[in-house]
Amino acid sequence: MPSVFSMIINRDLPGHFVWEDDHCAAILSINPIQTGHALVVPRAEIDHWLDVPPELAAHLMVVSQVVGTAQMAAFGPPRVGLVIAGHEVPHTHLHVIPMFEIGDLSFANARASVPPEELARAAERLRSHLPSGG
Repeated sequence: MPSVFSMIINRDLPGHFVWEDDHCAAILSINPIQTGHALVVPRAEIDHWLDVPPELAAHLMVVSQVVGTAQMAAFGPPRVGLVIAGHEVPHTHLHVIPMFEIGDLSFANARASVPPEELARAAERLRSHLPSGG
């Protein structure tokens, strides 16, 4: 059975996309710690990040940097954090999180629910600061 991320990437489930290319997609988290919290997800279903081929891992990092740079411009945090956790969904994904304080890397601070309109506004704001190639 496909992972929830594969179902979003394949448009079987809704998602707020901010980046797509042949190797990965970046979508907004539905349980964000901060507005603009994005997930960079490879198209290939790879459970553990240690199993990601080096070339793909490098690409995911580059996309995460591009998304993080756009988050800085769109939301004004002093830092952007990166977390690879992997317990909640068995499909590698990188959390790219605007940080105003260290607690912004704690999943205990994630919002349980966000109205779709709020996610759509955050996605549009973030996309407006991303290069057109993604």
